[in-house]
This record gives sequence, structure tokens and C-alpha cells, in this order.
Amino acid sequence: MGGDSPPPARPPDAAIRLRGAAVRLRGAAVRLGGRTVWSGVDLTVGAGEFVALLGPNGAGKSTLVKVLLGLLPLTAGEISVLGARPGRGNHRVGYLPQRRSFDAALRIRGVDVVRLGLDGDRWGVPLPAFLAPRARRRAAEDRIAEVIDLVGATAYAARPIGALSGGEQQRLLIAQALVRRPDLLLLDEPLDSLDLPNQSAVAALVARICRSERVSVVMVAHDVNPILGYLDRVAYLAHGGAATGTPEEVITGATLSRLYDTPIEVLRTSDGRLVVVGQPEAPARHTDRHGGDPRGDTR
Repeated sequence: MGGDSPPPARPPDAAIRLRGAAVRLRGAAVRLGGRTVWSGVDLTVGAGEFVALLGPNGAGKSTLVKVLLGLLPLTAGEISVLGARPGRGNHRVGYLPQRRSFDAALRIRGVDVVRLGLDGDRWGVPLPAFLAPRARRRAAEDRIAEVIDLVGATAYAARPIGALSGGEQQRLLIAQALVRRPDLLLLDEPLDSLDLPNQSAVAALVARICRSERVSVVMVAHDVNPILGYLDRVAYLAHGGAATGTPEEVITGATLSRLYDTPIEVLRTSDGRLVVVGQPEAPARHTDRHGGDPRGDTR
């Protein structure tokens, strides 16, 4: 189950809609420090859909993730996450923040990093394994092994996390976010700092998990090209505005040129894939990509 084979065929759209939406935003807007980060955002993420939040640095992609987690309020509009107010159902949300760097000398094993997804939020010192109820202990170990196999990390999960490659670490962190069987998976730039082969492998992995586990995925990405072939829907944020819809509706030269206020070209390759060319980079508004007050980060 660990390979990155193409994801299975999608069920009919009507079947997805009948299962309800994981995320709904209508006329959503956020202001931070007197500045409108984005406004007029309408987005629906269906059950089992793979959706990308795209746009340059400073467009507010990570801000939208924080809104979905209930860490930031909307200043206008409506939102529901898993049928409730943001934050209410976070036990059903798996979250992978922007890429963490592990010191090469860190000796904690990959399997223990995954285990933190089960009990890392509990207060106090965990009970020794032999004191936990046998059935609970066995269920936890089985689930940890299951998600490690799901992400294709069984061969190296027992090694120190600091000794693994960036792509191997990212697979284990995705397993950590999945271990509680979430209904919604939020991934904040999981391809950041990975080389192109690992970007492609992780993108294929996330798509396969989305289909096989029937989990809704919202992924923040700077570059759409590695994931474009897997997406059901996109939300492109730029200059305080947004365009949302299917890739075919949004990933067009006319739409992106309007959002960026500069010419953007979208090409179609010989095998039918879309490729975005000439996407500009906005100046970063944040000073720390991996920390700080979440209210000060408008990625």
C-alpha cells in the first residue's frame, strides 16, 4: 500500500455532494492590522475532495488555514468546518504546519513522531506502555503501523528522524496528521523545500490518501504545477481578491492575469496537463515563515 500509484477514479460529483461539505465559506473576509488580507472568498470543499490554496507570499493562504482552525475570526461572511463553527471539530482535523526542520542529531525515531499525533496533546507524562490497557495499546500500535504503511514509510520509520531525507520526514509528518483518522486534512506548504522528485512523490501520496481514506484535503501551495493534475478545486488568492472553482475554471491565463494584474500564461502539454508560466512573486509580508504570532502571518 506504500507505493505512489495513480489515485483511483473519482466517484460522481453528485455522490460527493450528498455526503456534505467539509468546508463552506461565503463572502468571507479577514482584516489584520487595518489591512484587508482577502475578501469575497466563496469556497466549498466536498467530502473526499483535494483542494489547493494558491497564490504568492503575502496573499493570505496560511491566514485562511488559521481561520479554518478557528485561530482567527472572519471580519465578514460565513464559514462552517465539518458542519460546525471553526475550532469546534478540531479533533476531526489533521493539521501539518509549515515545514519544520529537524536537527541532524535528533535521535527521536520516526515512529515516535507519528505516535505524537495520538497523544502529543495530552497533559502530563504518558503512562509507560506496559501500564496502558492492553486493548488500547494494541489498537494504538496497529493504527500507527497502518498510517506509516499508508505513507510508504515502513522501511525507515524506526530510524532517527534527523537522519532521514526531507521527503522521508514529510511522509512521517503526514502520517502523524492522519493517525487520528481525520475527516479534514490541512497541509500548509508540505512541498516547501523539497526537490522536484520529492514534490511529485508527496503530491501523489496526498492525492492517493485523499481518495483511499475519503478524507478532504486542503493544501497550501506556492507552485501549482506539481499538484495540478490531482486537484478537484482551487482557490487562488492575490491582491486581496480570490478566484475559486475547478482547475479548468480558474487556471486560465485570463483569470490569473486579472488576479495578478500582470500577464500570466497557461500552457497545455501534449498529454493534456496544464502548466502555469510566468507567475510573479509578491514581496513577503512576514518575517518568520515558521513561527511567531499567527495573527501577524498573512501568507
